[in-house]
This record gives sequence, C-alpha cells and structure tokens, in this order.
Amino acid sequence: MLVALLAIAVGATILSGLVTIYYDVPRQMGEQFRSYGANMIFTPSGSEKLTVDQIEKAEGKIKGNQLVGAAPYRYENITLNERPLIAAATDFKGAQKTSPYWRVDGEWPSEKGQTLVGKETAGTLGIKPGDTVTLVYDLEGLPATSDEANKGERSQNSRDFTVAGILDTGGNEEKYIFISISDMETLTDKTDVFDMTELSVSANQNELEKYVDTITKNVDGVSARLVKRVTQSENTVLSKLQALVLLVTVIVLLLTMICVATTMMAVVTERRKEVGLRKALGASNRSIIFEFMGEGLLLGAIGGLLGSVCGFVFAQAVSINVFNSSIQFHWVMIPITIIVSVMVTGLSCLLPVRSATDVDPALVLKGE
Repeated sequence: MLVALLAIAVGATILSGLVTIYYDVPRQMGEQFRSYGANMIFTPSGSEKLTVDQIEKAEGKIKGNQLVGAAPYRYENITLNERPLIAAATDFKGAQKTSPYWRVDGEWPSEKGQTLVGKETAGTLGIKPGDTVTLVYDLEGLPATSDEANKGERSQNSRDFTVAGILDTGGNEEKYIFISISDMETLTDKTDVFDMTELSVSANQNELEKYVDTITKNVDGVSARLVKRVTQSENTVLSKLQALVLLVTVIVLLLTMICVATTMMAVVTERRKEVGLRKALGASNRSIIFEFMGEGLLLGAIGGLLGSVCGFVFAQAVSINVFNSSIQFHWVMIPITIIVSVMVTGLSCLLPVRSATDVDPALVLKGE
C-alpha cells in the first residue's frame, strides 16, 4: 500500500507541476519575449501625424495589466557638426520597457538637455559620454548647410545637449540621436506630433489581433499592427512547448495508472486467503469491491493531496531554473489534482478488484 501511495503521490506531483507550468508558460514566455522588443505599433492611418490624445485613446483599448510599456517616437532631420542626421524624440522610460535589449554605454537620459547617441554616429563623429553636442534644426524642415547658416538664409533653432550615453542596439537605431520629447518640441517649435508608437503588450496572438482590430476600427487616425516576427515566433514556441507539456502529462498519468494497477494486483494476490475466508463466511462480492475500491480511492485522495503540494514545489523549481522567475500558487490545483488522482486510482483498481471477486474460496482454503 505504501508503494501504491508513493506511485500516486509521484504521479500527482508531476501532474500538478506540469499543469501549473502549462498555464503559467504563456506569462513566463511572454515576459521573455518582451525582452526582444515591441510587439505592436501605432501609426497614422492618414497623412496626419499622431497626437497624444489619439495615442492615449488607443492605449485605453488595451487592458492595463497587459500593457507592459509604450514609447511614442518622432523623427526629425537635424544637423550636427555640419553633418545631416536624424534625431528621434521618445519617452526614455517607455523605451526602456519596450526595448529592454538596448544597451547603453553610460547612462540613460534622466533630465532635459541630455541625449543618447547611436553607436555608429558616435564612432563616426568621435563622440563619448559626457561630451557636449549642438543640434541644429531648420525650421523650414530641412537640414541647413553651413553656408546657408552663415548667410542667415534659413531660420534655425540650435541647442546644446550633454551626451548621457552611447546606444548599442545592433540595428538602425545606432544611426540616430535620441532626445526627450520636450527637448524636441523646444528645438522644433512643434508640439503634440508623433510618427509612431511602439508598444509591448503581454497577451497571446489572438488577444493581440483583437486589440489591433478594435483600435484600428474605433480610434480615428490610428492604425494598429503587430510586429509579426515577434508575435509569430512567440506563438510558435508557446504552442510547441504547451503541446510537449501536455504530452508528458498524459504519459505520466498512464505510467502512474500502470504502476498503481500492478501494485494493487500484488496486494490482492497477497490477500487471496483473506478474501477466500471472507467469501466462505458469506461475504458478498459487493462488500469485497467496496473494501478494495475504498482503500484505493483513499490512497488516491491522500496521494493527490500530497502531490498538489509537492507539484507546486516542483513547478516553482522549474520556473526559477528555466525562466528565472517565480510562480503563484493556484488553490484550484488542489481539488483538481485530488479528483484526477482519485479517478486514475479508481480506473487502476478495476482489474485487481475483479480479480479479487473471482477468488474461489474452496480452492484458496485448500491451499491451491
């Protein structure tokens, strides 16, 4: 009986742990995939730019607990050391959430008048953290040449910035210079205009597609779309991982059923004389069935209770070692694990119990 209890407890532990992981995998994997960048983008649906009001309305269509971060972007042509470049204005706190893979040599800008310079641009111009650079913006919308600036033929704004850090992304961002939104508005004399917004949303592909459809249809001037290379990869990995966990769970339940059935068959074999004596004294098959099934179901309930607790410990260990984050204990797993364990034990006892009812008291009492 102890062997049967151990088998049930082990099976229930694996069942509880894997089911907990199965349902927690989307959240865990979602957090991992968020480190690869935004998975949703807002762009203007027409020729106009995005406004703060439009962005806020669109973000309002997404559940607050699923919106990891949002970073609006505005791009303008500027001149630095007589070299035409692109300046990108953004919310640096939002950018850190939507693009956690960005590496900064130095510090992130934390106040006005600070900038991030892309690695490629910094290498070309010999810029280092702590340097001061002067950005020039042509109010007519085009970078000014030095001759035009000297002749005063163009109206310009210029401002000095302190280089807080050098940005390393491995992408086109290394060609840009990043400044805050307020600094861009001061430099260009234009407010409340954005080219796009990047968002990091912790949701599965179906939910993301619903958000995209809802925002595009209900928010005027905003077109939402998914970053497919991120969302499709996430969905593919999640589907395969969940299928693997489900397959392993089914196999473990089958092995547990075989182990319990074999153990209970051994128990019945050892107690054949007892069963034969009881039947000789007038015990019915029904009472024998109740006795062995009762013992089996009780073992299933105890094993399920032990397994639900041990399963959480198992799932927590897997989560910490694989995903480097903890999981929450789901109380609903206790009754689920107990019920499944009792069902598995009941099915496993069917053959041994039938064997017990087939015992012939005459043959058993004669020692055959």
